[in-house]
Amino acid sequence: MEYFGNWAFYLPAIVLVLLFLMAAIKVLREYERGVIFTLGRFTGVKGPGLILLIPVIQQMVRIDLRTLVLDVPTQDVISRDNVSVRVNAVIYFRVIDPEKATIQVEDYMAATSQLAQTTLRSVLGKHELDEMLAERDKLNADIQEILDAQTDAWGIKVANVEIKHVDLNEVMVRAIARQAEAERERRAKVINAEGEEQAAQKLLEAARILSQAPEAMQLRYLSTLNVLASEKSSTIVFPFPIEFGDLFTSQGRTNG
Repeated sequence: MEYFGNWAFYLPAIVLVLLFLMAAIKVLREYERGVIFTLGRFTGVKGPGLILLIPVIQQMVRIDLRTLVLDVPTQDVISRDNVSVRVNAVIYFRVIDPEKATIQVEDYMAATSQLAQTTLRSVLGKHELDEMLAERDKLNADIQEILDAQTDAWGIKVANVEIKHVDLNEVMVRAIARQAEAERERRAKVINAEGEEQAAQKLLEAARILSQAPEAMQLRYLSTLNVLASEKSSTIVFPFPIEFGDLFTSQGRTNG
């Protein structure tokens, strides 16, 4: 009975020691840092590994140094050419200064999210729809540069920004489809016109060559007749020199 009485006497002290050790001993992982406050004043950044705190006197705030992924909610954006689109993005950032991330801003995750939404609307609103669809890399770089400059005071480094989706309404999708179809038709007409121009140029060169030797024109007539005869056609074609037509025309004017 005396043995149990001694244990009962020391038990409260043992419990107090255990509670003190639990409050004083902290273990930080390799990617964590502890921002230490002593009586409310910042006294340093510790970690990783085992650290000791004075209970009640010192408090610690854990900061994760790994790259964090922030999904920016879908934003309604009006482009410079007055087109309404819905855009969302993803941001990759990490804390590089635990002291600033703890002292300079209340909640760096929420602050970065709100700043990203505002910056996304501001930057995209300065560009036309075609630029949003075709120049995403440039827009990503612009947004990242602005965010990185503004979050530097919070001890945050924005590593990358990616625009995920640019959603258009059905009316605009049909308009873009009609525009693309008209562009294809324009290109087809231009290509056809260029082909006609090249063909006319080659025919002109051939006519100049044939005009230098009348016998060559006769041979060309005979070659054409040979091609027509090989097709088993019942139609007989006789070449009529254009010079005869000019001769008859001039003769008629003389008689008149």
